[in-house]
Amino acid sequence: MIIETKQDILLLYHYPIVRNASTIMEHVNSFRTYSRFRVWAINTDLGFPAGLDKYKFQVIILHYSLFPYNKGQFDSRFMRYLKDSKQSYKIAFFQDEHHNCQRRFDILNKYNIDCIYTLLAPQYWKDVYQKYTGVSKLVHTLTGYVSDDLIKKAERYSKPDKDRIIDIGYRGRELKFYMGKGSQEKREIATRFLEHTNGLGLNIDIETGEGKRFYGDKWYKFLGDCKACLGVEAGVSIFDIDNVVQKEYERLYSKNPNIKYEDMSELLCRYEENIPYRTISPRHFEASAFRICQILYEGEYQGILKPMTHYIPLKKDFSNFDDVIRMVRDKDLCRQLTDNCYQDLIASGKYSFRIFVEDFDQELLSVGFTPIGIAQKNLLPLYLNPRSILKQLYRIAGIPLYAQYRGKDTLFFLGRPLKKMYLRIRGLN
Repeated sequence: MIIETKQDILLLYHYPIVRNASTIMEHVNSFRTYSRFRVWAINTDLGFPAGLDKYKFQVIILHYSLFPYNKGQFDSRFMRYLKDSKQSYKIAFFQDEHHNCQRRFDILNKYNIDCIYTLLAPQYWKDVYQKYTGVSKLVHTLTGYVSDDLIKKAERYSKPDKDRIIDIGYRGRELKFYMGKGSQEKREIATRFLEHTNGLGLNIDIETGEGKRFYGDKWYKFLGDCKACLGVEAGVSIFDIDNVVQKEYERLYSKNPNIKYEDMSELLCRYEENIPYRTISPRHFEASAFRICQILYEGEYQGILKPMTHYIPLKKDFSNFDDVIRMVRDKDLCRQLTDNCYQDLIASGKYSFRIFVEDFDQELLSVGFTPIGIAQKNLLPLYLNPRSILKQLYRIAGIPLYAQYRGKDTLFFLGRPLKKMYLRIRGLN
């Protein structure tokens, strides 16, 4: 077989067509939109393209959506291709690095990954990647950046303060205990804030249940109705390098599914803040774009968000709650904070995807790579594997299997034969 070497970037990512986080595709598309290099992006959810093994690329990006490696996300054919691409410069983007650490280290060493983009603060690299892997280059990154689409959504759905009907809004979720006390803050801030605001006459829309989450434009409409919102630092407070805490949690949970955080406090305390893993969240950029006054637990926020400059700080013991409510009612203060956020995080462009990709390109230039042309962004998947288009159509047709809507049960009762046919076709390799 003749192997052609392309002086381009191959970006491998995983994105099921069924409901998923829009931030994944914003991150993926930013490379194709802004990079000076030609970027060929392949969604591993569609399977291994038939012609991919005929090509080698000067750079391969493993997107954070691939990890951890699961069947369907990164199957054996992709692994074999990655191992055979010995001359390629390999870059891995990571999020949620606090668990599956040893498996992650094995992958980095086995496939000779050259560079990691990590959320981990530089002062802890020596205790993690430099200790357990041979990766030569580490670059600090954020969970997400400001996209042009976010700015457009804010322009479309933002309302004047007088027309916003929600005084304080929030959507969070409950994380498992083994991630530490920090992981519980998303739920804790919501439940305690609801208790403290009871009877204050504020219109509160705060939820932590999965069924109460919004997706797509519904989320942006919700943001457009909020005057203020709650928030915490992204990340967790236990970095479980040896998977000790998670295993113990799973063992105890199997015996008692009603186990509480306090029941594990003795174990958890030994690992709390061993390697801090907190950062700013895309939610903070969204609130800034929509000019929502942010009420945040005190934290570092990567030094990007500063208390009383960008947000109203809420102490984690709620000891300053009365002061927080007084400040929330101060329209001039809230306007000043939201103006600062918009100017520093959005209008400045400092945290845009464009700047992120420009910095990424500069890293490649410093290694010695040179861009050679404009990307043919949509041709490679079709050229490598025409069946991927057909397979994508099958997946789009399968959305009604997963979406929630009125009349779904009746529709599926009448369409059982079609459902069986779809499921049979979807198993196509």
